[in-house]
Amino acid sequence: MKLEIIARIRSDFNEKFGIPRQSGLVKTKADIVFEPPYRNIDAIKGLEDFSHIWLLWQFSEALREGWSPTVRPPRLGGNTRIGVFATRSPFRPNEIGLSSVKLIGITPDSPQGPILHIEGADLLDGTPIFDIKPYLAYTDSHPEATGGFADTKTDGPLKANCPIEILEKIPKEHQETVLKLLEQDPRPAYQEDPDRIYTMDYGEISLQFKVDGRILTVISVQ
Repeated sequence: MKLEIIARIRSDFNEKFGIPRQSGLVKTKADIVFEPPYRNIDAIKGLEDFSHIWLLWQFSEALREGWSPTVRPPRLGGNTRIGVFATRSPFRPNEIGLSSVKLIGITPDSPQGPILHIEGADLLDGTPIFDIKPYLAYTDSHPEATGGFADTKTDGPLKANCPIEILEKIPKEHQETVLKLLEQDPRPAYQEDPDRIYTMDYGEISLQFKVDGRILTVISVQ
């Protein structure tokens, strides 16, 4: 079976560090741009009637030979092994991801064909998309579902502290999104060094920060 890349994501995530661990956690904006063979407005006819869509995509930065039946989820500290099919790890026999995102608009006639505007994507810029399907609330939503180890209690989001003189260096339209991304704690779960400086890039913004306990402090922005 051969999978065709039908589209690619255009997002402000230029690297994996800082991308939310699941879709929908932060209201990041992104676009879906179809590949030339699929720039046909008829292919998305009726999609405007749906509020959310499923994306089937490739972990394009996690390609490798072979696979392992177990992985080490960061949520469990990076030391406990869990079966790969009980996780959403990118290191799978087939490097395929699944995300639900909000469809916030469609540009039907851009120079690149129809473009889908989405919110809440957890995808690196350029990520290949294999398929798009409408999200159906009556069957795709399961409020009674349990989440295994992912339901393990956490301390919740960090408190992001950004001094006003640094915050003002971030374009106003990105300030809330950047702070929400930082609150999600982009660090690996097993790193707790309060003196370590981390760098997170978002679009043309580069932020440096430290984390002490549950307080994240932005120390510089470029």
